[in-house]
Amino acid sequence: MLSAGTQLRLPRLLSCATLVLLFQVTDAKRDLKSACTTCKQVTDNFNKGFERTAKQNFGGGNTAWEERTLSKYETSEIRLMEIVEGLCDSSSFECNHMVEEHEEHFETWWFKRKTKHPDLHKWFCVETIKVCCPKGTFGPDCNACVGGSERPCHGNGMCDGDGTRGGNGKCSCAHGYEGDFCLDCIGGYFNEERNDTFSLCTECHASCKTCTGATSQDCDECKEGWEDDDQEACIDVNECSRDPSPCEEDQYCHNTEGSYSCKACDKVCSGCTGPGPDKCQACAGGYEDADGSCTDVDECSQSESVCTKEHQKCVNTKGSYACICSVGYEEEDGECVQSPPPEEVEETEASETTASPHREL
Repeated sequence: MLSAGTQLRLPRLLSCATLVLLFQVTDAKRDLKSACTTCKQVTDNFNKGFERTAKQNFGGGNTAWEERTLSKYETSEIRLMEIVEGLCDSSSFECNHMVEEHEEHFETWWFKRKTKHPDLHKWFCVETIKVCCPKGTFGPDCNACVGGSERPCHGNGMCDGDGTRGGNGKCSCAHGYEGDFCLDCIGGYFNEERNDTFSLCTECHASCKTCTGATSQDCDECKEGWEDDDQEACIDVNECSRDPSPCEEDQYCHNTEGSYSCKACDKVCSGCTGPGPDKCQACAGGYEDADGSCTDVDECSQSESVCTKEHQKCVNTKGSYACICSVGYEEEDGECVQSPPPEEVEETEASETTASPHREL
């Protein structure tokens, strides 16, 4: 009979063993997919090399000699080696390892199987080293994907492991589809056509949360921002008509289908109902209403001067004004004082230069 401590440890050990096995299986499936990807890369590069060397180093003008020589080169070991050397990047360990391990298979195909089996990927990756499966199949035994190998996932998704010796064959459905077979529609879509092997999911009208057809009258339920009307169709809710407005005081409300947005008022406005200076509820400081539109107030043109200090002049700005010293005057301690004549300025600068200390060399 097992002790109490042993009985407690046993389930933990079994749990750990299960996790280790699960990770090993997952890694194995990942390695199988990776091997197929590498093999496809190798055979694709082989085909590119085959095209690249089709008439390499020929075209000199002696047609009869070229035809005899080219005929020999076309099936030669030299051409095969030139192609094989370009199959992998130097940094790709998986690719180089596969080519080195199976170099004799390339020679066999090149000299003995190429005519009868022109599809190198099928002969090498699928049938010979068996790291890939035919399209539409998956796993160690190349079982057909859900929906069949001709239309995996019924044409509405991707079969896990498709074309490889890995994966579990489960479907990852395309947008709009769901379910184990990718025949069901997600929320916001409806089945325009449907049978046991085919499904066409079409998006509902923008106003529908769920629906049975393409129009706003086919909604089972309206989305937020929409509501039923008298004809049982979903229509847009105009949030901007609410009182009070859902926006801040310096913003106006812009209604959109199923929602709204808040946009900043024109800077000449103090509150507004829309864009531009003609949609102000009131004019901002420094602006006044003129024929229904807020325009700048020219403070400098008013009868009572706004610049009260001596030798100042007024300069109008948008929404305000500025007081600056007149020509011939400059600001000093908040007052406009007469600028010194140019000669005095030059004499002062010269005096300062002369009086400046200098270092002995």
